[in-house]
Amino acid sequence: MSATVGTRTGLVEELIACYPEVPPEAVLKEDLLRTGIAFDDDALTDNLDGAVKPKSYFIFSFDQKPLTELGAAATQRPPEEIALTGGPWELQRTIVSVRVNPESPYRVDRELRLSLEGRHLTDVALPPMPEYYRHALANGKTVMETAPTIEWGYLIYLTVLRLCQYFGAHEECGFCDINHNWRQHKKAGRPYTGVKPVEDVLEALELIDRFDDGATHAYTLTGGSVTSTVDGLAEADFYGRYAQEIEERFPGRWIGKVVAQALPKADAQRFKDYGISIYHPNYEVWDKRLFSLISPGKERYVGREEWHRRILDAAEVFGPSNVIPNFVAGVELARPFGFETIDEAIASTVEGLDYFMSHGVAPRFTTWCPEPTTPLGRDNPDGAPLEYHVRLLGKYREALSRHGLKPPPGYGEPGLGKAVFSVSSFMDVL
Repeated sequence: MSATVGTRTGLVEELIACYPEVPPEAVLKEDLLRTGIAFDDDALTDNLDGAVKPKSYFIFSFDQKPLTELGAAATQRPPEEIALTGGPWELQRTIVSVRVNPESPYRVDRELRLSLEGRHLTDVALPPMPEYYRHALANGKTVMETAPTIEWGYLIYLTVLRLCQYFGAHEECGFCDINHNWRQHKKAGRPYTGVKPVEDVLEALELIDRFDDGATHAYTLTGGSVTSTVDGLAEADFYGRYAQEIEERFPGRWIGKVVAQALPKADAQRFKDYGISIYHPNYEVWDKRLFSLISPGKERYVGREEWHRRILDAAEVFGPSNVIPNFVAGVELARPFGFETIDEAIASTVEGLDYFMSHGVAPRFTTWCPEPTTPLGRDNPDGAPLEYHVRLLGKYREALSRHGLKPPPGYGEPGLGKAVFSVSSFMDVL
């Protein structure tokens, strides 16, 4: 293909040419994650009645329009993920989380071809419906709602608390739509359990264990932050009780992970004692000023410096390689208070990588999806520039090498054609 000046195709091809150290698969994946995908009606799933695994909305909406503006995709779900394969660019298999945007220049048609501005880019494979999704719990609830799987079936995603106690404009993270996603699903009449009973989770895991043929390898326990209590329990004990029950029922069956706040060292130890192997105390954005503006609740309740101190304390509990804080790649450039240039944003992010990696802690990142009901999504519908995301991939790989660290555990195999992590390309390029 020849680049067309001023088009999205031209931008993608230009960045592939300018940054040859980043595979074309990763450049395309990052653009799909930041831009979203439009689907022909014929390319949508038959929900739980078909042969394709539908999108579970496992924690956030990860859509660039609210449900009410998704058209057919609001009632006939898109697939959970897509796998890019072949096509004119001869792409190696690349797994991409589906973020729906009816106005995207990227479209999947009924022939399962991905086009950009009407030009065929690559073929698309869809995730098959897993057998365990075809079985309901005794109370009629679905496995998809209770214990959905992502990353092409590698990870069981247990969002056991659907709401966050950082609430309202003065506390919620500016990029996060967890609370709105809860509201829109309930308004649409979809099943969306606020606090998942432990017994439901265990029953769903029994079905997965029975029918998955060993395809699932890890589970993540997560949900909203707990600033007071849920079911009379503070955060470490609320999430920890699920791990304890899972590990007692299925000892060593899966790698146990938890995404929670950066808690005091004693609480990190509680997580470990409950059976958790990997801890994700996400720091969201590195820059001091941006952290206070983008994550005001975390700044107010914990504070940036204390958050970072707790991450390093947790490394003493779990071992540095098993503490993997996430940041949301791209919010560094979000108007109205983000960095003015890509160079400044990259420099700041790399400073954070070097800080943590110098202590043996390797962060990971998700590619920011500008969800429209969030303040940052509303003000930045196009997200961050694709160039930022492409350059970050190279800088992340360099930082890992500079500090002599390996790819973080619990994400499956790294490398092009092998990686399954679907919400950024960091595993694809390692």
